[in-house]
Amino acid sequence: MTDQQRINSYEVMFLISQAEATDFAGVIEHIDNLFQRAGAEVVAMQKWDERRLAYEIDKQKRGVYILAYINAPAENMQAFERDCNISERIMRTMFIRADHLTVEEMKAFDRRGDLAIEAKERAERAAEREQAGVGSSVSLGAPKAPEPEPKAEESEEKPAEATAEAGVDSE
Repeated sequence: MTDQQRINSYEVMFLISQAEATDFAGVIEHIDNLFQRAGAEVVAMQKWDERRLAYEIDKQKRGVYILAYINAPAENMQAFERDCNISERIMRTMFIRADHLTVEEMKAFDRRGDLAIEAKERAERAAEREQAGVGSSVSLGAPKAPEPEPKAEESEEKPAEATAEAGVDSE
């Protein structure tokens, strides 16, 4: 190892499943741990939208995107990529060199404060649902069986029989 490590700027996109996004604070902490293991300095991080995926990934149809800008030693990126691929909390990761952006431009994308607020809000909503007894039940979309219609009472049937006996033709 040389005394001078080459530090590069990278743009990293994470795709998180909807199920994992329920523990948003845990996901952000997990991503921060991955960055620490890679010796990366996080310049900016923000949550993108929750979107429908073009195709199912691990039986998931929707995902949450998280974008981060980091400065990291080039030799650590292979281990970082391996750690991301092994992670069960991250569905997909894509990272590219961000030489086209200055540090100031990267910092303009920083929304880590918003991430903390959203993580807190998601935790509060989950606690409210738990207290209300509403679990995260999944509906498979199968309709419930229709309830049988109540049988007509005899008094309703007699007028129809009486008209048939009288020879009234309904046609």
